[in-house]
Amino acid sequence: MSRSRQPPLVTGISPNEGIPWTKVTIRGENLGTGPTDLIGLTICGHNCLLTAEWMSASKIVCRVGQAKNDKGDIIVTTKSGGRGTSTVSFKLLKPEKIGILDQSAVWVDEMNYYDMRTDRNKGIPPLSLRPANPLGIEIEKSKFSQKDLEMLFHGMSADFTSENFSAAWYLIENHSNTSFEQLKMAVTNLKRQANKKSEGSLAYVKGGLSTFFEAQDALSAIHQKLEADGTEKVEGSMTQKLENILNRASNTADTLFQEVLGRKDKADSTRNALNVLQRFKFLFNLPLNIERNIQKGDYDVVINDYEKAKSLFGKTEVQVFKKYYAEVETRIEALRELLLDKLLETPSTLHDQKRYIRYLSDLHAPGDPAWQCIGAQHKWILQLMHSCKEGYVKDLKGNPGLHSPMLDLDNDTRPSVLGHLSQTASLKRGSSFQSGRDDTWRYKTPHRVAFVEKLTKLVLSQLPNFWKLWISYVNGSLFSETAEKSGQIERSKNVRQRQNDFKKMIQEVMHSLVKLTRGALLPLSIRDGEAKQYGGWEVKCELSGQWLAHAIQTIRLTHESLTALEIPNDLLQTIQDLILDLRVRCVMATLQHTAEEIKRLAEKEDWIVDNEGLTSLPCQFEQCIVCSLQSLKGVLECKPGEASVFQQPKTQEEVCQLSINIMQVFIYCLEQLSTKPDADIDTTHLSVDVSSPDLFGSIHEDFSLTSEQRLLIVLSNCCYLERHTFLNIAEHFEKHNFQGIEKITQVSMASLKELDQRLFENYIELKADPIVGSLEPGIYAGYFDWKDCLPPTGVRNYLKEALVNIIAVHAEVFTISKELVPRVLSKVIEAVSEELSRLMQCVSSFSKNGALQARLEICALRDTVAVYLTPESKSSFKQALEALPQLSSGADKKLLEELLNKFKSSMHLQLTCFQAASSTMMKT
Repeated sequence: MSRSRQPPLVTGISPNEGIPWTKVTIRGENLGTGPTDLIGLTICGHNCLLTAEWMSASKIVCRVGQAKNDKGDIIVTTKSGGRGTSTVSFKLLKPEKIGILDQSAVWVDEMNYYDMRTDRNKGIPPLSLRPANPLGIEIEKSKFSQKDLEMLFHGMSADFTSENFSAAWYLIENHSNTSFEQLKMAVTNLKRQANKKSEGSLAYVKGGLSTFFEAQDALSAIHQKLEADGTEKVEGSMTQKLENILNRASNTADTLFQEVLGRKDKADSTRNALNVLQRFKFLFNLPLNIERNIQKGDYDVVINDYEKAKSLFGKTEVQVFKKYYAEVETRIEALRELLLDKLLETPSTLHDQKRYIRYLSDLHAPGDPAWQCIGAQHKWILQLMHSCKEGYVKDLKGNPGLHSPMLDLDNDTRPSVLGHLSQTASLKRGSSFQSGRDDTWRYKTPHRVAFVEKLTKLVLSQLPNFWKLWISYVNGSLFSETAEKSGQIERSKNVRQRQNDFKKMIQEVMHSLVKLTRGALLPLSIRDGEAKQYGGWEVKCELSGQWLAHAIQTIRLTHESLTALEIPNDLLQTIQDLILDLRVRCVMATLQHTAEEIKRLAEKEDWIVDNEGLTSLPCQFEQCIVCSLQSLKGVLECKPGEASVFQQPKTQEEVCQLSINIMQVFIYCLEQLSTKPDADIDTTHLSVDVSSPDLFGSIHEDFSLTSEQRLLIVLSNCCYLERHTFLNIAEHFEKHNFQGIEKITQVSMASLKELDQRLFENYIELKADPIVGSLEPGIYAGYFDWKDCLPPTGVRNYLKEALVNIIAVHAEVFTISKELVPRVLSKVIEAVSEELSRLMQCVSSFSKNGALQARLEICALRDTVAVYLTPESKSSFKQALEALPQLSSGADKKLLEELLNKFKSSMHLQLTCFQAASSTMMKT
């Protein structure tokens, strides 16, 4: 058969790819002259003539059927043109497996239906109907063994439905040779599948839109044809039969799928309920989670969960949500109460307080928990202070002698400034405290001093955190950022209102600290009405200056620590006033104690004289005062912000009077020693260290001190005190900024000179009176008469005895103190010369021999003691010589001179002590 037309030529197809039963439009040339001319149509080798619809010579519409080849040509065969060719190709995609409940726009070939529930080789749940090839590209099994892959991916799986799915394992196993472009295509397929799932029914409608239109066209055509026939309402008509058939088909379909659809609806409702539970399980589990986290102390987790629930369900109208949210609010309210109780619980650390305040702030607790905490902490500090006092007072009454171990300062290991205090105080004590004290020193600490140490330590351990809590309250660091923003305006108002309240709290703490300290250390400085609250120690003895100095050091360090917290100075002024009063009291107590110690110095007198005629008593006296002043060095020193101890005139006067009293007490001790009976003298020997030879033999060890010797020793000490000790003490007073030093020196010197003069007169009276009293009996011994006497042959014995007695006085004084010799002998010679002058003036007349004898004796005495003559004694000797008749002849003068030389020669040894030249000014 000859062909009258050109063979068909396919130049285009739309779409150019798709799954089986996809509707395509074929365009080209010479595609036939009519439907009867089209005798063949194949796409990818599959005959599609059955579904072909010839539209024109350039257009044919058909559906792609099942084919063996994935890609192939479109071949059209016509009667007029024969078998054609194609310039384009069509790619056949593998169809997705559709489950019995999946929607589909085309009829599913049930013979090829694949239900994954029947695939027992897959470990997939029955309801999981997922494609076997999720990437949508050709699977090429790799050559890697399963064991190697399991070793390489230990604990993982290549099954994409497994929890331990490994993408790398899946790609190596199924797509080891796949190109990168194909992998990119696989990504596109995955995205398309994800979008299709998200689109749901809308995607289904869009995908099968053409099918719906075709069905609509077919139904419209049937309807029109039936209307044209007019048989749609006739019983037994085709329309009636078709309706019955369709109703039966619908009923049969319902019967077939009713059970499975019912299960599907139930599963969907269950799934929806599970989804709701899963989606809102946070709210449903929140009450139980809150209780668990509260028990574990995870308050941050509770607060975060509560904030999240409040933002999500705080304004919900769903009843079940409102019910569960109400349970959450109930538990949060219980948490607020729990946190507030913990916040107000004492004792607690600053870190915990800040944490609880921040929690309560985040939970929007009513009121002001931070201020409540500050108030509770204030009451706790005051309670601790008063409990500390009550404990020490009770312990004092039970064990008045010892420092209770229960109140041991070392038991509290919290960091405090008292560690530094104890070290500093021990260094500051120096000479005032016992050097080389033993380990039991702390057990001898008076209860009141130990209480002050404990009290200050307690304040320093609590007040810094209390102050820092207030500072944090003021600057807002106690609150979280959210809470701070929400309550910033209100809190700023509260801070302004409560600054005065907090200032009163600090003042009350400082007031209690000062009052309790005064009650312990200065009980007389508190009023009677406050004695029970702040005092009650019931001690009779006053604290010594040493312990007061130790307490002052403790209070000072406390003040420094509180100042370091930047507490305003006006709040700490009461502590400064306390320190000043303690310093004044310490000075007074130390001076009073010094006077007591000096009063006991008389008991320590050993009467051992050195080569200067002194005992150790003046040195002990000076050392005692120096040590006392040294112990007051730290007390008298003014720390920054402190006033001088001597700023008040009353204090100056009292200190001056106490200093004078110390001097006079020592002067009284000297007086007592000088008049002490012999039986009360403990020393049984006199130790002497002199450079000159002993004229009267060595002094034996059993030599007992006489009252005259004690007088001499005291006189020697008085001289040293006047020339050295009192002046040195005045310098020490001036060095320590004492006031009224001139008055102290003048009054002390006057008292000392008065005692010296009184003792000197007593000694002279003891020594001079016997010598003076022996002159007159000696002169007139043997009924001697100046008018009738023999020519003189020498000095008579009475004068020699008087000289020997004077020499004995000289020896006694010289043995004690060389410096006292001129003073004593001058006064003794004054008394002797005065008595001798009186006796000469009482003689009515002298014979020649009597006058010569009297002149010999007067001149012998005068020349012998010439080195110790004073103007008074010289005048007495002159008056005595003037009372005698003058020598008229040279023979008498020569005889007088010979007799004088004879006397001096015969008593040369005895008179040696009077021949030493003295350049010392003799005292009157």
